[in-house]
Amino acid sequence: MFVEPHMPRAGKAGWIEVICGCMFSGKTEELIRRLNRALIARQRVEIFKPVTDQRYHEQYIVSHNERSIRSTPVQVAADILLLAGSCDVVGIDEAQFFDDAIVEVCNTLANSGKRVIIAGLDMDFEGRPFGPMPHLLAIAEFVTKVHAICARTGELASFSFRLTDHDERVLIGERDKYEARSRSAFLEGMQERKQKKPRNA
Repeated sequence: MFVEPHMPRAGKAGWIEVICGCMFSGKTEELIRRLNRALIARQRVEIFKPVTDQRYHEQYIVSHNERSIRSTPVQVAADILLLAGSCDVVGIDEAQFFDDAIVEVCNTLANSGKRVIIAGLDMDFEGRPFGPMPHLLAIAEFVTKVHAICARTGELASFSFRLTDHDERVLIGERDKYEARSRSAFLEGMQERKQKKPRNA
């Protein structure tokens, strides 16, 4: 389990923590746990998520296990700088859906002395690095990769397999559209999809 470092002294730089993994791996659950601990410690916390993520609630971050914490939906990453104010801790969920400016936003926040905690998918439905996540992983002081359980094999899962035929990179969904898979089950599913796809597609 991740143990929080001590908050920096006034005037010192903060840091960046990234929680990554596939769908249903507990990323948001871990984000909420860390943010709640900061609240218990009476730290000032601001939490953000992309406005496009309204699967459970417009304003709350909600995990698959239905734990929740209030957040502020934002259109673009730059809005976070405007709204973070004088808080001690900034939480950001579904970071893969933000524009590339999220990297500089997180650096700016950490450089100003804030603890920045980010959660997001590290890979998309084709197993490719997702959006700004590779850059966030590179600049973070602390990285936690969490795993789900493969829906097919029962092994540890690191991949999010899309159950529908939609090809767009961003498709918000739950267990009706995705399942967590191990590498072998993911590759098997991708091969089956390739074989079913029309040759002129």
